[in-house]
Amino acid sequence: MDNDLVKVTGQTAQALGQVVHVSGRVLDTRGQPQPGSVVEIWQCDANGIYRHPRAAGQGRIDHAFQGYGRTQVDDQGRYRFRTIRPVPYPGRTPHIHFAVHVPGQGRLITQMYIEGEPLNARDGVLNRIRDSQARRTVIVPLSSGQVSEPGALHGRFDIIVAA
Repeated sequence: MDNDLVKVTGQTAQALGQVVHVSGRVLDTRGQPQPGSVVEIWQCDANGIYRHPRAAGQGRIDHAFQGYGRTQVDDQGRYRFRTIRPVPYPGRTPHIHFAVHVPGQGRLITQMYIEGEPLNARDGVLNRIRDSQARRTVIVPLSSGQVSEPGALHGRFDIIVAA
Protein backbone atom coordinates (compact mmCIF):
# COMPACT_ATOMS: atom_id res chain seq x y z
CA MET A 1 0.00 0.00 0.00
CA ASP A 2 2.88 2.36 -0.77
CA ASN A 3 4.50 3.89 -3.84
CA ASP A 4 7.80 1.93 -3.85
CA LEU A 5 7.41 -1.38 -5.70
CA VAL A 6 11.17 -2.04 -5.74
CA LYS A 7 11.42 -2.69 -2.00
CA VAL A 8 9.08 -4.96 -0.05
CA THR A 9 8.73 -3.96 3.60
CA GLY A 10 10.61 -6.39 5.82
CA GLN A 11 12.91 -7.67 3.05
CA THR A 12 16.51 -6.66 2.43
CA ALA A 13 16.60 -7.65 -1.24
CA GLN A 14 15.72 -5.16 -3.97
CA ALA A 15 13.64 -6.20 -6.97
CA LEU A 16 15.33 -7.39 -10.14
CA GLY A 17 15.26 -5.00 -13.09
CA GLN A 18 16.13 -1.41 -13.85
CA VAL A 19 14.61 1.11 -11.45
CA VAL A 20 12.18 3.59 -12.99
CA HIS A 21 10.62 6.58 -11.28
CA VAL A 22 7.19 7.32 -12.76
CA SER A 23 5.58 10.61 -11.87
CA GLY A 24 2.90 12.85 -13.20
CA ARG A 25 -0.28 14.70 -12.35
CA VAL A 26 -3.95 13.83 -12.30
CA LEU A 27 -5.75 16.68 -14.07
CA ASP A 28 -9.19 17.35 -15.48
CA THR A 29 -9.77 18.32 -19.11
CA ARG A 30 -9.35 22.02 -18.16
CA GLY A 31 -5.88 21.30 -16.71
CA GLN A 32 -7.02 21.61 -13.09
CA PRO A 33 -5.44 19.26 -10.52
CA GLN A 34 -7.67 16.64 -8.93
CA PRO A 35 -6.62 16.64 -5.25
CA GLY A 36 -7.82 13.69 -3.19
CA SER A 37 -7.37 11.32 -6.13
CA VAL A 38 -5.71 7.97 -5.51
CA VAL A 39 -3.43 6.40 -8.11
CA GLU A 40 -2.70 2.67 -8.16
CA ILE A 41 -0.26 0.82 -10.42
CA TRP A 42 0.47 -2.85 -11.01
CA GLN A 43 2.78 -4.69 -13.37
CA CYS A 44 4.67 -7.91 -13.84
CA ASP A 45 8.13 -8.44 -12.37
CA ALA A 46 11.41 -8.62 -14.34
CA ASN A 47 10.59 -12.29 -15.13
CA GLY A 48 7.26 -11.33 -16.73
CA ILE A 49 5.23 -12.74 -13.80
CA TYR A 50 2.38 -10.91 -12.07
CA ARG A 51 2.21 -11.11 -8.28
CA HIS A 52 -1.19 -12.76 -8.26
CA PRO A 53 -2.03 -16.28 -7.05
CA ARG A 54 -3.69 -17.23 -10.35
CA ALA A 55 -0.88 -15.86 -12.55
CA ALA A 56 1.23 -18.43 -14.38
CA GLY A 57 4.87 -18.91 -13.38
CA GLN A 58 4.55 -18.36 -9.63
CA GLY A 59 7.61 -20.57 -9.10
CA ARG A 60 9.73 -17.94 -10.88
CA ILE A 61 8.28 -14.85 -9.19
CA ASP A 62 10.63 -12.17 -7.86
CA HIS A 63 9.60 -12.04 -4.19
CA ALA A 64 11.49 -8.75 -3.77
CA PHE A 65 9.13 -7.01 -6.23
CA GLN A 66 5.93 -5.66 -4.70
CA GLY A 67 4.00 -5.73 -8.01
CA TYR A 68 1.36 -3.23 -6.82
CA GLY A 69 1.54 0.31 -5.46
CA ARG A 70 -0.89 2.96 -4.28
CA THR A 71 -0.52 6.64 -3.46
CA GLN A 72 -2.67 9.73 -2.98
CA VAL A 73 -1.94 12.79 -5.12
CA ASP A 74 -0.91 16.05 -3.46
CA ASP A 75 -2.78 19.38 -3.70
CA GLN A 76 -1.34 19.96 -7.19
CA GLY A 77 -2.47 16.52 -8.39
CA ARG A 78 1.10 15.14 -8.34
CA TYR A 79 1.97 11.48 -7.77
CA ARG A 80 5.21 9.46 -7.85
CA PHE A 81 6.11 5.77 -7.96
CA ARG A 82 9.39 3.89 -7.80
CA THR A 83 9.16 0.68 -9.79
CA ILE A 84 11.06 -1.26 -12.45
CA ARG A 85 11.18 -0.82 -16.19
CA PRO A 86 8.34 -2.99 -17.46
CA VAL A 87 9.22 -6.06 -19.51
CA PRO A 88 7.27 -7.89 -22.21
CA TYR A 89 5.50 -11.15 -21.57
CA PRO A 90 3.85 -13.43 -24.14
CA GLY A 91 1.46 -11.41 -26.27
CA ARG A 92 2.12 -8.01 -24.65
CA THR A 93 4.53 -5.13 -24.98
CA PRO A 94 6.02 -3.67 -21.76
CA HIS A 95 3.41 -1.64 -19.86
CA ILE A 96 2.25 -0.53 -16.42
CA HIS A 97 -1.43 -0.67 -15.43
CA PHE A 98 -2.93 2.42 -13.76
CA ALA A 99 -6.19 2.89 -11.86
CA VAL A 100 -7.15 6.42 -10.83
CA HIS A 101 -9.89 7.00 -8.27
CA VAL A 102 -11.19 10.58 -8.46
CA PRO A 103 -13.49 11.65 -5.59
CA GLY A 104 -17.08 11.82 -6.81
CA GLN A 105 -16.18 10.69 -10.33
CA GLY A 106 -15.36 7.00 -10.08
CA ARG A 107 -12.41 5.08 -11.43
CA LEU A 108 -10.38 5.32 -14.64
CA ILE A 109 -8.26 2.36 -15.82
CA THR A 110 -5.45 2.89 -18.32
CA GLN A 111 -1.97 1.65 -19.20
CA MET A 112 1.35 3.40 -19.70
CA TYR A 113 3.61 2.14 -22.49
CA ILE A 114 7.30 2.75 -23.16
CA GLU A 115 8.44 4.81 -26.15
CA GLY A 116 10.64 2.96 -28.60
CA GLU A 117 9.53 -0.55 -27.66
CA PRO A 118 9.44 -2.65 -30.85
CA LEU A 119 6.47 -4.69 -29.57
CA ASN A 120 4.29 -1.54 -29.35
CA ALA A 121 3.47 -1.91 -33.05
CA ARG A 122 1.94 -5.36 -32.47
CA ASP A 123 0.27 -4.91 -29.06
CA GLY A 124 -3.47 -5.49 -29.45
CA VAL A 125 -4.52 -3.43 -26.41
CA LEU A 126 -2.38 -0.42 -27.32
CA ASN A 127 -3.45 -0.50 -30.95
CA ARG A 128 -7.15 -0.55 -30.06
CA ILE A 129 -6.59 3.17 -29.53
CA ARG A 130 -7.30 4.06 -33.17
CA ASP A 131 -6.62 7.81 -32.86
CA SER A 132 -2.82 8.10 -33.23
CA GLN A 133 -2.69 11.33 -31.20
CA ALA A 134 -4.59 9.70 -28.32
CA ARG A 135 -2.35 6.62 -28.56
CA ARG A 136 0.76 8.82 -28.23
CA THR A 137 -0.55 10.18 -24.89
CA VAL A 138 -0.09 6.76 -23.25
CA ILE A 139 3.41 6.14 -24.67
CA VAL A 140 6.09 7.62 -22.42
CA PRO A 141 9.80 8.20 -23.03
CA LEU A 142 12.14 7.06 -20.26
CA SER A 143 15.28 9.09 -19.57
CA SER A 144 18.03 9.29 -16.98
CA GLY A 145 18.12 13.09 -16.74
CA GLN A 146 15.70 13.79 -13.87
CA VAL A 147 16.64 11.05 -11.39
CA SER A 148 19.31 11.20 -8.71
CA GLU A 149 19.31 7.42 -8.17
CA PRO A 150 22.28 5.91 -10.06
CA GLY A 151 21.21 3.87 -13.10
CA ALA A 152 17.53 4.73 -12.69
CA LEU A 153 15.26 6.15 -15.37
CA HIS A 154 12.31 8.56 -15.18
CA GLY A 155 9.05 8.77 -17.07
CA ARG A 156 6.32 11.41 -16.80
CA PHE A 157 2.75 10.24 -17.26
CA ASP A 158 0.04 12.85 -16.74
CA ILE A 159 -3.45 11.41 -16.49
CA ILE A 160 -6.38 13.47 -17.75
CA VAL A 161 -9.84 12.64 -16.41
CA ALA A 162 -13.21 13.95 -17.54
CA ALA A 163 -14.35 17.06 -15.68
